[in-house]
Amino acid sequence: MNEDAITRRLRRSAPLIGDDCAVVPAPRGRDLLFTTDFSIEGVHFKRDSAPQEIGYRAVARSLSDIAAMGGTPLYCLISIALAPWTDSRWIAGFYRGAHRILRKTNTELAGGDLSHARELVCDVMICGSVQKGRAILRSGARPGDCLYVSGPLGGWRHRRILTPRLDFGRALSGKATACMDISDGLALDLHRLCVASGVAAEIESIPLIDGATIQQALHDGEDYELLFTAPPGRRVPGIRIGAIIEGKPGSLRYRGKKLTPLGYDHLQRRT
Repeated sequence: MNEDAITRRLRRSAPLIGDDCAVVPAPRGRDLLFTTDFSIEGVHFKRDSAPQEIGYRAVARSLSDIAAMGGTPLYCLISIALAPWTDSRWIAGFYRGAHRILRKTNTELAGGDLSHARELVCDVMICGSVQKGRAILRSGARPGDCLYVSGPLGGWRHRRILTPRLDFGRALSGKATACMDISDGLALDLHRLCVASGVAAEIESIPLIDGATIQQALHDGEDYELLFTAPPGRRVPGIRIGAIIEGKPGSLRYRGKKLTPLGYDHLQRRT
């Protein structure tokens, strides 16, 4: 199977594919959202993982970023460098998994790129939109805000299925003061939100997935739940885990003790 054959097959379910660029209308009264995420063999998945699972998860990770902004996904670009061990059956399985979540979220595959490499690398870009001026940023948390998560945590060891919280994120629009998804562990991602907002945070309790430990929830990453803040007294969905406080921007405490913001940092894990 060559590049043209793959493109022809994809066009059957993705009619925007085929030219040098996809041509799409700009939505009126909306701000556009753009995000991109790598999925790399040996880092984000193992070679023996099912291709459908790799494709599904690669797209879901980028969709989670759209959810964190309170947005709606519109279009997807998938660029993939195929490794020598892949074949036409593997490629079909990968795109079958990607199409499954794209259909589920009403997101249209608009193109991408195909190449080859010694190890498989995939880059998924999502374009979404949100009502003009209503994107939920990381920088809006204020002292006194309550701190929430969208569901129990536990890290990648305890979360086999990745579900982008798109409906949940849209429900936070106009209610949450700050939001982001938990991709690298609660401690590290909360530190990032606090730095962006110029605040500190106190964690009081952490809801756990069955079998997970506090350390895994704090530091393992790949939960892809939403971490967000809202003023006290404002009714929002989710589970309250603490509060935003005054202090050195980014500093964290857990049950009164200093918490080091450790989590999954790709650049610290290079070999």
